[in-house]
Amino acid sequence: MDVKELSALSVEELVQKEKQLRQELFNFRFQLGIGRLENPMQVRATKHAIARVKTVKRQLELLQSQANQAPEK
Repeated sequence: MDVKELSALSVEELVQKEKQLRQELFNFRFQLGIGRLENPMQVRATKHAIARVKTVKRQLELLQSQANQAPEK
């Protein structure tokens, strides 16, 4: 997924996506350890995807906190 697709998701969906990617990363690392992983670059790609999800999630959190701190007129 790219950043545009991730930014369309809600915070709860991002949390679920991060959990799913972390499970995939665990499985890839396990397969890598026992020598069954066909493409070792999947580990790297999954790490990058997790980082993207965390970045978008943080951006949404910052936007929400700014909206809550906005002075009322």
